[in-house]
Amino acid sequence: MNVKDRFLSALRGEIPDRLPVTTHHIMPYFLKKYCNNKTYQEFFLDMGIDPIEWIIDFSPNLSKGEYFDPGHKEIGFLDARRISNDNWRFDEEILKTDKNAITKRFKIITPEKTLSMVLRVDVQSTWVLEHLIKDKKDIEIISKYMVRPKCNIESINNKAREIKDSALLRGHIICFDGFGQPGCWQDASCLYGIQELIMATYEDPGWVHELLKILQSRKLTYIESLTGAEYDLLELGGGDASTTVISPDIFEEFVAPYDAKLIDCAHNSGQRISYHTCGGMMPILEQIASMGPDAMETFTPPAMGGDVDLSEAKRRIGNQVCMIGGLDQFNYFNNCPPELTRKEVRRCFEEAGQDGGYILSPSDHFFDADLDLIKAFADEAKQCKY
Repeated sequence: MNVKDRFLSALRGEIPDRLPVTTHHIMPYFLKKYCNNKTYQEFFLDMGIDPIEWIIDFSPNLSKGEYFDPGHKEIGFLDARRISNDNWRFDEEILKTDKNAITKRFKIITPEKTLSMVLRVDVQSTWVLEHLIKDKKDIEIISKYMVRPKCNIESINNKAREIKDSALLRGHIICFDGFGQPGCWQDASCLYGIQELIMATYEDPGWVHELLKILQSRKLTYIESLTGAEYDLLELGGGDASTTVISPDIFEEFVAPYDAKLIDCAHNSGQRISYHTCGGMMPILEQIASMGPDAMETFTPPAMGGDVDLSEAKRRIGNQVCMIGGLDQFNYFNNCPPELTRKEVRRCFEEAGQDGGYILSPSDHFFDADLDLIKAFADEAKQCKY
């Protein structure tokens, strides 16, 4: 099998020629620190890992007065040029710069009000210091003025033709401008704050539902535009919908109904969905699977802060969806002999891979790792034959 055939076979729940082995995101920080600024594909080739190519790109609707945000010229990791119009404009103000990071205010300028959030950015990540939604009425501004970007199908398909069968082409469902995530609940958490959002589910559930509907409508517009895009897999979800953060009851009422509709729409647009839950999954495995994704990730083990028993997860939902992840990259990509890394690969394969429908991967991305251990991880996986 070629690389793409191997991935797609597993995504269909079938048995490939061997265990597919890959990673989630490869962070620019990691490539710079450990790989002499190699490209993602050079990293995959050097390590012997089945490659994934990530891309997301939007197209402005010129007939509706849309244009690319002129201040957003650099397309970074999993980034896309923001779409703007005269009623939904962006500005950024640097508040503080120090040796290790910058603090900036990201602004969305509308005719009625300027919304803003404060972000902290360092070489590894970005996080929110001040959330965008400060008044519950702010969601009325968002609903009235927000731009609803659509996929640049030509760009995606050009990339698909470029990589051919050498990699799996992945993307994600559109996130909110400035700072967001693919899932509706996760997007809302980024904009309002997870603690505040959880409390609002008890104190003002109607408002939470309204916020989720607004964010969902924007994502639906994007998903409906995906027809004809030659993606192999698109990511949805987010860690704030895991049971290390929220209860199964909150997931059932405020997460599943909104993201399930996105999955159904994606299937109607000819796309596959991987539902990403970095954190606790075991109490909601069946709830996630019943939403109809083609794959689920990340199956984070307890040593990584999750709760997944891989063999139990396979028993419960392995015949419904492809499983991606399961490996503890913190303990087996750092400070251990290669023999233990290989043993961990075998454990994952024996617990989740025996009947196919499984892609071995670390439980989400990593920042620091021993290259020799990554090579051992990939080499041992290639010896896991069916």
